[in-house]
Amino acid sequence: MNFWSRADSGRTLTCAFCPQCRLALWHQGDDPAAPISVKGGSLDAPPDLGAAVHIWTARRLPGVVIPDGVRQFSGEPPQ
Repeated sequence: MNFWSRADSGRTLTCAFCPQCRLALWHQGDDPAAPISVKGGSLDAPPDLGAAVHIWTARRLPGVVIPDGVRQFSGEPPQ
């Protein structure tokens, strides 16, 4: 099940959801070469997040701690 969404940048995103449980699986921009944002909660096994890039940190929930020294962006990362 896919839905379209408009990002703050104005880009269109395809948002894929599980048709049974409605869990978000991934978001993908309209550029086929752009990265896909896979939702960690959709994975069967926990991934190694050691090299994760943190995005939209300006909107993180209170209490979410981002480790020192990791790549992060307060909003959408540059293309």
